Amino acid sequence: MRTYDNPVIPGFHPDPSVCRVGDDYYLVCSSFEYFPGLPLFHSRDLVHWRQIGNVLDRPGQLALPDDVPASGGVYAPTVRHHDGLFHVVTTCVGAGGTFLVTAERPEGPWSDPVWIDLPGIDPDLAWDEDGQCWCAMAGVTVARIDPRTGKVLEGPLPMWSGTGLRDPEAPHLYRIGDWWYLLLAEGGTALGHGISAARARSPRGPWEPAPGNPLLSHRGTGLPVQCTGHADLVQAADGSWWMVLLGTRPRGCFPEFHVLGRETFLVPVEWVDGWPRVGPVRERHPAPAAWAPLRPPPVRDDFAAPSLAAHWISPRRRPDGCWSLTERPGRLTLTATGDSLDRPGHTFVGRRQQHPDCRAAALLDPGPASRSGLSVRLDEAHHYDLEVGGGEAAVVVRIGPVRQRIATHPVPAGPVTLALEVRASREPAPLSGPDSIAFSIETSDGIVRLAELDGRYLSTEVAGGFTGRVLGMYVTEGSAAFEWFDYESATCCTTS
Repeated sequence: MRTYDNPVIPGFHPDPSVCRVGDDYYLVCSSFEYFPGLPLFHSRDLVHWRQIGNVLDRPGQLALPDDVPASGGVYAPTVRHHDGLFHVVTTCVGAGGTFLVTAERPEGPWSDPVWIDLPGIDPDLAWDEDGQCWCAMAGVTVARIDPRTGKVLEGPLPMWSGTGLRDPEAPHLYRIGDWWYLLLAEGGTALGHGISAARARSPRGPWEPAPGNPLLSHRGTGLPVQCTGHADLVQAADGSWWMVLLGTRPRGCFPEFHVLGRETFLVPVEWVDGWPRVGPVRERHPAPAAWAPLRPPPVRDDFAAPSLAAHWISPRRRPDGCWSLTERPGRLTLTATGDSLDRPGHTFVGRRQQHPDCRAAALLDPGPASRSGLSVRLDEAHHYDLEVGGGEAAVVVRIGPVRQRIATHPVPAGPVTLALEVRASREPAPLSGPDSIAFSIETSDGIVRLAELDGRYLSTEVAGGFTGRVLGMYVTEGSAAFEWFDYESATCCTTS
């Protein structure tokens, strides 16, 4: 029997929403303060996913000002396919509210936003047998809307708001047989997270709660996957049902720390007496009938393509002039737009950390009067940097209000390889953190290890927020060129 490993999309990929079109599956996730927004994935089997783009990939769709805080911006989306169009609806917190974009092809181009005057977050879309479009929101309410104009035609009407736990959110509506089903997250997106369900004959209600609520929650368990919730259902081409949801993988001693953010997991669903039934989220499950493995992504990006790969992201925006693939062909040239990673407005291009054990490295050709380097970022107040400037390399730590250079080493003029290595804690000792992060440089004189740091200070439990670590290149003075960037898992997690 084939099995698959969870999570199916590792790293900071929370709030998954999925739809099927024929034999193809499409999935979107939250992106918060990062641009481009809403990473979009494609799969043929629900297990193996490849990012094919970002829904919000141009400034006209997503303009996040500097005063949008970390973990603000683009919250939970829903993706649906109806009447020949892909629809994605989401909320931009702090910069506009709820909006809808559409595309004929998932690769885009996606339309400019159509704004919807509904309060709340976590919007959902569903169509009834008459072709009317219903939009549910966290809270929980539902309204009938015109998806072409965003006009609210009826409501918002109150719906079932869960079993009484905090933060009823992430509503998803489905017409299945003669019933409308409502899937709901509640209990908060931390350790109390869970998934509950209700059903009705109409989106207007009345709603009948599932007798076995919650359908799924890992609260109070010692399972390695925690914070399970914010789920979406999909029926596979063979008639089986599946659920995508978010979860975390905490490590270390009490209270444990998760550093990769909330990730996307997959579990099978059974229907019993007219209700969905879901077991615990395991690290390994029997696989769906379809099986379509993908080649692993290349370790190295040598920046030879005409555009940046879809997985490269930047805080809030990436304006023209701060980056170039043509100024020095075969290199990514970055130019400073701010003088510190401690404040919004800096030049940073990074990718999500997706594995508990991993290594990232970049070949940096610093400018004659530049400050540039490699950073592990959670937000402006929580990041570790390996910085080159003024003829030396330095490890700089920012933890809350404290900023300190903790190690330095001279570097000769010319290119230098910067590397970081993350190693997860295996057997937690008293007061141990989730992992360690080691920084090193490599020049013609050899390899020098500068520092090894406790990773707990770049965790959600310390910093707060809804995102995960992002590993990236930056410039805070002048300009610098990066010849390549490597990212690879340090463990072999194969799917059998």
